[in-house]
Amino acid sequence: MATSRPQSLADPFSTAPNTPMTETGLLPPPQHPPSADRPASSYTTAETARSSFANDDNVAPGNDADKSVSLRGASIGQVQSPPPPESPDPTTASLPGSNEVLEPRAAPFLKQVQVPEMMDTPRESVVHTQSTEGSNAMPLIPKDGAPSTTFPEAETKLEMGATSADGAPALAPSSGSYIGPEKQKPFFRRRFVWISLLLLAVVVVALAVVLPVYFVVIKPHNSSTDTTGGSGTIPTTGSPSGATSGGNGSTVVTSDGSTFTYINPFGGYCVSDPNNPFSNDARPNSWTPPLNTSWTWGQDKVYGVNLGGLFVLEPFISPSLFQQYPGSVDEWTLSTLMAADTANGGLNQLEDHYNTFITEHDIAEIAGAGLNWIRLPIPFWAIEKWDFEPFLEKVCWPYILRVLQWARKYGLRVNLDLHTIPGSQNGYNHSGKLGSVNFLNGVMGVANAERALSYIRIITEFISQPEWQPVVPVFGIVNEALDSTIGMDQITTFYLRAHDMIRNITGYGEGNGPYISIHDGFEGLSTWTGFLQGSDRIMIDTHPYFAFDGEPNDAPIATGTGLQAGGTWPQTACNSWGPSINQSQVGFGVTIAGEFSVGYNDCGLYLTGVGGTDSYGPSCALFMDASQWNDTMKAGLQEFAMASMDALQNWFFWTWKIGNSSTTNTVESPLWSYKLGLERGWIPKDPRTAVGTCAALGVSGPIFDGTFQSWQTGGAGAGTIAPSSVSSYGQYPPTSINGLTAGAIQSYLPTYTPTGSPIPTLPPPTFSPKPPSSVSIGNGWYDEDDQALSPTEVAGCSYPSAWDAVSSPMPTAFCPPTATSSGGGAGIVVTPAPSAGARL
Repeated sequence: MATSRPQSLADPFSTAPNTPMTETGLLPPPQHPPSADRPASSYTTAETARSSFANDDNVAPGNDADKSVSLRGASIGQVQSPPPPESPDPTTASLPGSNEVLEPRAAPFLKQVQVPEMMDTPRESVVHTQSTEGSNAMPLIPKDGAPSTTFPEAETKLEMGATSADGAPALAPSSGSYIGPEKQKPFFRRRFVWISLLLLAVVVVALAVVLPVYFVVIKPHNSSTDTTGGSGTIPTTGSPSGATSGGNGSTVVTSDGSTFTYINPFGGYCVSDPNNPFSNDARPNSWTPPLNTSWTWGQDKVYGVNLGGLFVLEPFISPSLFQQYPGSVDEWTLSTLMAADTANGGLNQLEDHYNTFITEHDIAEIAGAGLNWIRLPIPFWAIEKWDFEPFLEKVCWPYILRVLQWARKYGLRVNLDLHTIPGSQNGYNHSGKLGSVNFLNGVMGVANAERALSYIRIITEFISQPEWQPVVPVFGIVNEALDSTIGMDQITTFYLRAHDMIRNITGYGEGNGPYISIHDGFEGLSTWTGFLQGSDRIMIDTHPYFAFDGEPNDAPIATGTGLQAGGTWPQTACNSWGPSINQSQVGFGVTIAGEFSVGYNDCGLYLTGVGGTDSYGPSCALFMDASQWNDTMKAGLQEFAMASMDALQNWFFWTWKIGNSSTTNTVESPLWSYKLGLERGWIPKDPRTAVGTCAALGVSGPIFDGTFQSWQTGGAGAGTIAPSSVSSYGQYPPTSINGLTAGAIQSYLPTYTPTGSPIPTLPPPTFSPKPPSSVSIGNGWYDEDDQALSPTEVAGCSYPSAWDAVSSPMPTAFCPPTATSSGGGAGIVVTPAPSAGARL
């Protein structure tokens, strides 16, 4: 997460608010102006389906925005006990009495043929209500009390063949009485009645099972087709090898012996095999390829969440940790204060956070929410720290592996993000230390970059092993580098160096190691057009936020429902982000939004840092207490969320979970919690319902047809970088470094030497029970030819603080002096980058 200004809201590719899409766009012109209401053609059929389950007996009346769609009494995304009977697979079950083909809405900015399958439901997923006025200051709780969020217990149904208290057959689940034989009728008539009633009971029970599944799951998705070629059916539970698998309603037994019910109404299934812990057969839902099937960029869509605050601590995500230690503002100060608190366990208290903040149940809920990716921020101290750094080193690594294995179990792909860099790449509190930028900037900029390259190398070696490639297809190598401080030429030179190092480890071309994800550095996506053309599978990551633009952002969001929901915010998201995303997919290549949220203002406990102030005009109290939000507020937030999802296309919400404040025992930054939004009703239950939001709002723009250039996805030409780029950026270290005093001689900058101890290797997990000897678990190192040593300080040289050296005095001589330099020395040697195929 960053504090950056989004791109200009005045987008040249946007249309007037209610301008319908043209034939060159994605939707036919609406039959009615969307300003009056949502176009009838966009939701008429789905509205019928919606009304069919809006009054279902298993769903509480009242607050439709706040209730979960119910499947036989089981709230989607929640654990139910006892587990419900297994539901039909929504990708294969037949629909009684329905031959209707539901036309999916086309996604804005995409050709219609590229739209994935989706629910054909109304754009909004809340009941239409009339808003009294468009104001965030309006009372959000009805005067007669808070809306009900409880669900009535499902009506008790006796199974066929069971008996009532008096020993008679129980036939009618709702009658409560036994229908005995009619003495006035002949025997054959009594038998006929008996059989009829039996058949009737069977029909009633069948309808009770089928109708909720049909209207809640199947009908909204009956336009969905499996584009991956894989099966959406649930594998057989249990096998002679000991493998277990299960879909919706399955009971999951965790490693500590506790159980929960896996709720996944989207055809997903989990797979666990102790004899093959690297099985990649799981699938999160019917529209996502299983892990053992290739992901196709431009066709498959990323619907993901971040696991922020788990391994890289942030005050607003885990506020109770920082509240426990006054004076802590980042992980550096928290670690220092915590380490001194030996009475309560010292720094090892963090291990309890790693162990409990995100559990297997969370990962199962993510898959059950229709999501298919996780972005997992990790710190470099998962590998090691140096003596002057206070972090808890190595302890989080086994827990990182545990999350990766959970993701594998539920079929989720992982974007592994190196969130911290030695010296700090941005000066933000989530870089490890709040303060200045000392990566590729200032006196220690080059030295810190050398350490960063070493850690990128170590992680690449691990995730490129065949055991981990399918579950970690993307590696974010530097999170949110502050390019305005570092410099575009300098960061490009570093990225070229990292690209060559990574590809020399993995090999070139599709299937050889992960995609390399780089952040746009808050410079705007258009700045990166034509970046390193011919490189092998580099993707660009953008983090669009309105919350940190320094503006009050007090325009109302609680303005109504349907197309009136969200005020100007949904259309602003579409106009601001949709066109630039598609232009980037054409001009750069694969483009993702690694972070976004429904936080359109900067209200939230510690959101702007411990002791920070917000820019929001009125009081933030309302936005810090979700219990005060009514249906209109939730409808506005959901419309904004769906517009953002639609515009960004491939996205990761920041973040899955926000921890409670220790003072109120509640989430005080609720706009940033996907999990809470699912539970309370401002996040859509199915992310595919967001497709078409921008078009429904009348927003159009440049179209991306879903086809990337071959080299951008590891095909022909990948790894053959344009000579002009090599000429401009092939010298490393960069020929100039920012943040130095005037007249400084750059060749005197401190550096490290690669003559230290053998480079650390990340260990593989330990399994219990141990898998058969025939199963390789790897050794943490993919390329056995990569034998370079670790960087270390040069003996006899002194170094300024690696994390606070921007204002340090510049060295006035080489260190160490050499016999040929007359007081000078090796210093920085500018060398050309290796050619493709060469080893560093």
